[in-house]
Amino acid sequence: MSSSSFDLYYTNAQIDRRSTDRPRTELITETLYSEQARFVVLSDNQNLFELKDDLHHPAFLERKDVEAYIPHHPWAYLGVYGKHALFVLDLSVLEDHAIIEGFENKYLFEDLRRAAPVHQRTEASQLAYARGLMYWHKRHRFCGACGSETESQQAGHVRKCLNPECGLEHFPRTDPAVIMLVTHGDKCLLGRHSRLKAGMYSTLAGFVEPGETLEDAVRREVMEEAGIKVGKVTYAASQPWPFPTSLMLGFYGEAETTEISFADDELEDAQWFTRDELINIADQGKSLASHDSIARQLIENWIKAG
Repeated sequence: MSSSSFDLYYTNAQIDRRSTDRPRTELITETLYSEQARFVVLSDNQNLFELKDDLHHPAFLERKDVEAYIPHHPWAYLGVYGKHALFVLDLSVLEDHAIIEGFENKYLFEDLRRAAPVHQRTEASQLAYARGLMYWHKRHRFCGACGSETESQQAGHVRKCLNPECGLEHFPRTDPAVIMLVTHGDKCLLGRHSRLKAGMYSTLAGFVEPGETLEDAVRREVMEEAGIKVGKVTYAASQPWPFPTSLMLGFYGEAETTEISFADDELEDAQWFTRDELINIADQGKSLASHDSIARQLIENWIKAG
């Protein structure tokens, strides 16, 4: 199945990132305080939403709403969307998830995956981009080489070590993770982790190790988690997953063995499922991965292909 058959969340921000503008400090500052600026606001990794008609709508605040906060809180330039320049502003240091004065009854902070409406995928992608970038800032306040403090530069896309004897520049990183639906004939392999909701089954996944190809990572992870030997591996699609810092690389793998065994403690359970069993999985008291995940798309596309 080609990547064109996937309709994934968090993949379509439609932002012109304007990376060549980031080092232009005067231009970025002018844009930051312009009428065209719009702000995605965060607090403790939660995005700001507007409550309207009992639904959560991604909030994009104007410069006048946040101007007093800009000099005192971390921010970064996301790029241009339509006629607006998008920035992210992180208010995590404020107590009790404080919200901009006067907005208390209209806005709230919520986890993106819990609050983003299904029909607002572009906005959800933008909020995910903002969330992932500011999470990186929080984890790189100090230099990994010498331990000195770092400061944000290039509109929030570089952190530079302040030790003049070091001066190392740190750039945002994304952790590659493989996620795979393993099949054997008319059955597919799904597993259950303790961190999943009760009764939920999903595809297997794991992080890529140094010096490892993506295909070998697929084979290693499936063997480690379920004792299944995988032969042919086919790329499907990728999905940004800033929860907190991953890029999910989706694959289909063809099993060469079928006997399940647990070589480590990753899984609570793993089972082979037919397409009919997956279609009627609720009848078994089970459920599948959430609709916003590439895991669910891998499963649903395989069902449709049968």
